[in-house]
Amino acid sequence: MNRQQHEEELLGPYVLGVLDPDEVRRVEAHVGECVHCQREVDALREMENALGEVPEEAFWEGPPPGGDLLLQRTLRQVRTEQATVRRRRWAVAGLAAAASLAAVFWAGTQAADGPGRAEALPPAPSTAPATPAPSPPPPGTRVASATDQATGVRMTVQMTPATKWVRVHAAVTGVPAGERCRIVVVGRDGSRTTAGGWVVGAQDNGEAKGASLDGSAAVDPANVKAIVVENEAGRTFVSVPV
Repeated sequence: MNRQQHEEELLGPYVLGVLDPDEVRRVEAHVGECVHCQREVDALREMENALGEVPEEAFWEGPPPGGDLLLQRTLRQVRTEQATVRRRRWAVAGLAAAASLAAVFWAGTQAADGPGRAEALPPAPSTAPATPAPSPPPPGTRVASATDQATGVRMTVQMTPATKWVRVHAAVTGVPAGERCRIVVVGRDGSRTTAGGWVVGAQDNGEAKGASLDGSAAVDPANVKAIVVENEAGRTFVSVPV
């Protein structure tokens, strides 16, 4: 494995923020010199920002009938909730600005009516609430990425261990529209356990936009060999060793 391939495998964990400081510095130094990796990082960040947080109702054990319509409705609900949050933020900012202007007007009035020389007070700076730092992943969490050269499908996966089972979060792009897919946890003993499934949409939530999925499988974390995306016919789109 050459240096460029090694750094490319770290791009997914780098975007998810789970690398240690030394690995972060190494990846940033490489990305600063490699145009290909810069584009890869930008694409991963755009995908994560566009997908946002999909509620648990969007995931199921295997794709149900009408799954495409259910996924579209869920994504529309998420976009509506995000727009509501943005409108509330604008309203709070407007109230803060109005309060600042009122403070300036009151100070100017007091200076004009009161004795002696007085100056209007500057507007009070508006302070935004501090964003809490993301909590570190649980011990034993594994993050990996891979792109299948034959299918062009890419997946970044985060596997969180628990007692005799694992939780899987996967970001997948490049699967053709209309495919009914599933995430499979492959064990070192050859066992295969389905962690979740979805139907690839044809428009806003389709191939170009990708999917962000959460699932779980009753597999011992020490026995996990790879995470695979395949369709109902058993065709493998991408396999990520973990």
